[in-house]
Amino acid sequence: MLKTLSTLLTIALLLPSSASAAAADDFFKGKTIRVVVGFSAGGGFDTYARAIARHMSRHIPGQPPIIVENMTGAGSLISANHMFKVAKPDGLTIGHFIGGLFLGQVLGQPGVEFDGRKFEFIGAPITDHVVCALTKASGITSVEKWMASKTPVKMGGIAPGTSTPDNATRILKAALGLPIQLVTGYKGTADVRLAAESGEVAGGCWGWDSVKTTWRKAIESGDAVVVLQANRKNHPELPQIPQAIKLAKTEDARRIIDVGIHADSDIVRTYTLPPGTPRDRVQTLRKAFDDTLKDAEFLADAKKSNLSVVPVSVEEIERDINALFKLDPGLVAKLKDLLYN
Repeated sequence: MLKTLSTLLTIALLLPSSASAAAADDFFKGKTIRVVVGFSAGGGFDTYARAIARHMSRHIPGQPPIIVENMTGAGSLISANHMFKVAKPDGLTIGHFIGGLFLGQVLGQPGVEFDGRKFEFIGAPITDHVVCALTKASGITSVEKWMASKTPVKMGGIAPGTSTPDNATRILKAALGLPIQLVTGYKGTADVRLAAESGEVAGGCWGWDSVKTTWRKAIESGDAVVVLQANRKNHPELPQIPQAIKLAKTEDARRIIDVGIHADSDIVRTYTLPPGTPRDRVQTLRKAFDDTLKDAEFLADAKKSNLSVVPVSVEEIERDINALFKLDPGLVAKLKDLLYN
């Protein structure tokens, strides 16, 4: 009798998850999933999204095809607002906009029409490691030459409020006293890269995993040079490149670098669902995303494309975003003035 009751209880406990899986299977079959990337084609965000899209379908019940769409503007703010206000919360639209916008919300960035705490996250493929790369033609091939420049060095940006390249560039200018003229308004890092190659700007500051992939030939030939990095630890591939925080001369400068650049490195490349997406579909897509980042075919594809994969969990993302809303008001005011005025 007890054995029978135990068996029935086990079946009862399994039924909800089985029903949920079946519901997800029924829903996704025959549908198409869109990944809305907030930057132009050819940049790091776009490159990662397309690599993931090529493999993630296999891990979703019903194997729906996945397409990538680029929705540029305002440093991906347009796409972030779209995900919050317009995209249907049905699991068929995944957003990939820059995580610096979550800090932008805390700082009262104009144009932010979302609440980052209400999004559903499915993960991130990599922690961002900010570097500043400049062309050899600019004459800035080391941070010492940059510091000694008698004229401001033109650095490419996208829009105020984006953690890279605009925020990082503004923070490094203020914290280290680097001579910089920020030229902003490009649609993505691919456009910044092209501007640097044409001589419009000297370079830009954004994630190393994007730089080494999308600017690979120039980095390997020496036509583009990484002169500075900004993270809590040196990247293993850049052991000799100076750390920004070690060049800061005051505690205030170090604090600005740590909060403004280091602290959001885990949330820069999040993949996001609209608020209100059904829980079973959120869980299905989280599992599919995790499984994709472990998939042998995807990892081989990523290696071929020179993409690093160091997954960031949903729990880490949610923790870091919640921490932004607990920042000291004095620091918030200082960052707001620095990044937007």
